[in-house]
Amino acid sequence: MTDPGSGRAVPGTHSAGRYLWWLVVSQRGRVAAGASYGSLWMVGLMLPPYVLSRAIDDGLVPGRMPVLLGWVAVLLGVGAVNAWMAVMRHRTMTRIRMDATFRTVRAVMAQTVRLGAALPHKVTAGEVVTIGIGDVAVISQTLTMTGPGVGGVLAYAVVAVLLLAVSPLLAAVVLLGVPVLAVLVGPLLGRLQGTQTRYRERQSGLAARLTDLVGGLRVLGGLGGKAVFADHYRHASRALRGEGYRVGAVTSWVQALGLGLPTLFLAAVTWPAARMAAQGTLTAGELVAVYGYAAALVVPVSFFIEGGYDLTRGLVAARRVVRFLALEPDGARRVEEAGAARGVPGQGDPGQGDPGDDVPHGIPWQGVPGRDDAPGQGVPGMASVLRDPVSGVEVVPGLLTALAAARPAESAAVVDRLGGFADSAATWGAVRLDEIAARQLRDRILVADNEADLFAGTLREVVGGRRDRDREEIDRAVRTALAEDIVRGLPDGLDAAVEAQGRNLSGGQRQRLRLVRALLADPEVLLAVEPTSAVDAHTEAGIATRLHAARAGRTTVVTSTSPLLLDRADRVYFLVDGRVAAVGSHRELLGGQPGYRRLVSRGEDEEGNGAGPAAADEVPVTEEGAR
Repeated sequence: MTDPGSGRAVPGTHSAGRYLWWLVVSQRGRVAAGASYGSLWMVGLMLPPYVLSRAIDDGLVPGRMPVLLGWVAVLLGVGAVNAWMAVMRHRTMTRIRMDATFRTVRAVMAQTVRLGAALPHKVTAGEVVTIGIGDVAVISQTLTMTGPGVGGVLAYAVVAVLLLAVSPLLAAVVLLGVPVLAVLVGPLLGRLQGTQTRYRERQSGLAARLTDLVGGLRVLGGLGGKAVFADHYRHASRALRGEGYRVGAVTSWVQALGLGLPTLFLAAVTWPAARMAAQGTLTAGELVAVYGYAAALVVPVSFFIEGGYDLTRGLVAARRVVRFLALEPDGARRVEEAGAARGVPGQGDPGQGDPGDDVPHGIPWQGVPGRDDAPGQGVPGMASVLRDPVSGVEVVPGLLTALAAARPAESAAVVDRLGGFADSAATWGAVRLDEIAARQLRDRILVADNEADLFAGTLREVVGGRRDRDREEIDRAVRTALAEDIVRGLPDGLDAAVEAQGRNLSGGQRQRLRLVRALLADPEVLLAVEPTSAVDAHTEAGIATRLHAARAGRTTVVTSTSPLLLDRADRVYFLVDGRVAAVGSHRELLGGQPGYRRLVSRGEDEEGNGAGPAAADEVPVTEEGAR
C-alpha cells in the first residue's frame, strides 16, 4: 500500500485493520527488530528448564561436580543474555508505540487542516477530543503485540519439540491446550469489541456535550438554561457509566482468564508429568524440565490473551480514526479528481521528516500545509467575476458588495459557496471553484468568519497570520478596523499576550482583531461574514468608511443588515429565501424595495435614517455592546 506518486507508505482508510497494518509497515525495520528481540527473549525463556534438567541428570544425580558447575555457568549465561534481550525488546517496543502515536497524531492533524472550516460541520468536538486523549494511545498499545506475539508462536513450537523428545503425551497436551484457550477467550473478545464500540460512541457524545456546556456557560446562565443542560449531561453521564460497567465486566473476565487459564494449563501439563515421574517413566531432571517448560509457556499464553484484548480495543479505536480520516470537506469534487482525469496522482510527499510526514490515504496533498503545487485548473485572471448560480449573486471585481438577508444563515451560505467551502457550481470567471487547487484558492480568496478562532500568542502573532508583518502594515490594518484602542489598552501593546479564543478581550474587540487579521492577509477577494455585528454604531460607521477606502480597487463582499455598512457598499444584493430578490445601491433599494426597507428600517431609525456615517477620522471609539 504505497503512494503511486512518491512510493512512500500512506495510511489506509478503508478499514481499521488496514490502518493498523500501515502503522506496522511504516516502521517495518523497527517492528522486525522488536519481533526478533521478542522471539529470542521468549524462546530463551524455554532454555533454562532444559539446562536445569541437564544439570540435575548429568551432574547432580551422578555426583559429577565439574559437570554440574559447567551447567550452572551455562544457566547463568543464558539468564544474562535473556535479560539483555528483554531490555532491548522493551526499548524497541516503546519506540514503536511512540512512532505509532506520532504518526496517528500527524495524520489526524493533516486531516484537520484539510477539513479546515468544514471540520465543525463534519465531526463534533467530543469526537476529536476522544481520538486525541484515548484512541491514539490505545492504537499505539496495540502495536506492542508485534514483539511477543511472534515470539510466543516460536516459543510454543520450541516447547512442543522439546516435550516431544520427552513424552509424546505431554507434547500433545501442550499442542492441544493452547488452541483450547483461544476458543475459550475468543467469544469474550468479540463481545468486548461490541461493548467497547458502544462505550466509545457514548464517550464521544458526552465529551461534545461537556464542550458545549463549558463554551456556552455564560449564555446558558443568562438564559436560565444551565440547570436543564446540566440535567441532560447527568443523564448522559449515567448512561455512559452503565456502558462502562458492561465494558468492565467483560474486561474483568478476559483478564481473569488471562491469569487463570495459564495456571490451569500449567496444572494440566504438570499433573501427568508428575504421574510419569512417580512411575519411573521420567527422570527427576525431565520432570523439572517439563514443569519449567509449562511454567515458561504461561508467559506466551498470557501474551496471546493480552494481545487479543489489545487488538480488540485497537480495532475499535482505529475504526474511529479511520472514520475521521475518511471525511471529505465540502466541495469534495476537488483537484484530485481533476488531476486523476489527467493522470496526475492525488497524493504526494508533504514535506521532509520522519515519522509522521506521510499523508493519509484519501487526503489530497494540496490540503496539507507546505504544498502549493497541487494539480488542478489554474486560477482565473485578476478581473474575473465570482458567480453563485444557486442565489444568483455575481461579485464584480474591484467593488465592495454587500449581501443583506433577513436570515443571516442565507447570506453566510452564499459566502461559503463563493469561498469554495460548500459543494456548489460556483464559478470564478470560466472556472468552477471546485476545480481550482485548494491552496491556490485559499491564497486568493479569504473567507473571514465573525467567529473564526483566535489562537493564543502575542497580539502581533494573533493578527499576523502566516507571515511576519512590519509595524507599518499592522498599524494600517489596525486603523482600518478602528482597533487602536485595543493596542493602547493592552499593557504591552502589540507584544501583549492574547489568550486562546481571545478570552481576555471583549466580543467587539475580538471581532475587530479578526478584521485586522483579514486585512493584513490582503487577499484578492475578501468575503467577510457580519464583520461589525458586535460593535456599537459609532465604531461601525468608522469601520465602514475606512474599509471602503482601504479595499478600494479590491474585491470585497460583506454580509450585513446594518444601514451604516450597506450605505458604503458599491452594490447591495437583497436576498429572500436564499435568492436574489433585488440588486442596487443601498439608497436605490430603500426607495424601491419595501421588504428591504423593512429589513433595515429598525437600524436606520436607531442610527439616523440611513444618513451616511460621519467621516472616519471624526468617529469616536466607544466600548462595544452586543447588537
